Amino acid sequence: MIKHTIFSFSVAVIMTAVALFLPAGTIYYWQAWVFMGLFFIPMAFIAGYLFKCSPELLKRRLDTKEKEPGQGILAKLFYFTVCSFFVISGLDRRFGWSSVHISVIVISQLFFLAGYFFLFLTFKENRYLAHTVVVVKDQQVVTTGPYAIVRHPMYLSELVMFISTPMALGSYWATLPNILLIAILVIRIVTEEQLLLKELKGYIGYTYQTKYRLIPGIW
Repeated sequence: MIKHTIFSFSVAVIMTAVALFLPAGTIYYWQAWVFMGLFFIPMAFIAGYLFKCSPELLKRRLDTKEKEPGQGILAKLFYFTVCSFFVISGLDRRFGWSSVHISVIVISQLFFLAGYFFLFLTFKENRYLAHTVVVVKDQQVVTTGPYAIVRHPMYLSELVMFISTPMALGSYWATLPNILLIAILVIRIVTEEQLLLKELKGYIGYTYQTKYRLIPGIW
């Protein structure tokens, strides 16, 4: 599992760097360097924490193969959208389409870190949090921590992180794919809840306890 984790991490770093710096046409792209630090240092920390404290969860996170074809398509669209943030931001850096004030960049970077921290709290709270849409044997409903706020805190974390990504990279144009990102997350949540309502004992009662799926007070 260590080799698998290191390999997956290395591939993610390389692919992100290529998606950012190749379209930018330069390595002198400070927003991208800062972003990669914000992206991968916490990722390494979380992987190390899971390896030590919850190896079963780390194993589930490394399994990215969806059982349902529809969920596989959604996962591919999600990765495509995230990649588009990087590519468009890199092109924006090359051609100077946007002029994002440094204060906006820094605030966006802080939002990205806040989303990451909420994600870490979610991992700490739910040891059943697989990468794929699945209900495992003896799985229990988690109702505490972030799950007392919304039913899908992992997706809320991802929403905060990736909505702030384009401006953290210094691009306004790269915010356009956020429309697709939101649509993907909504469809993912709706279809995932169909499975949870059917197969996870106690989930129906949990939906009455925690009313909102993704954004408190809205949906």
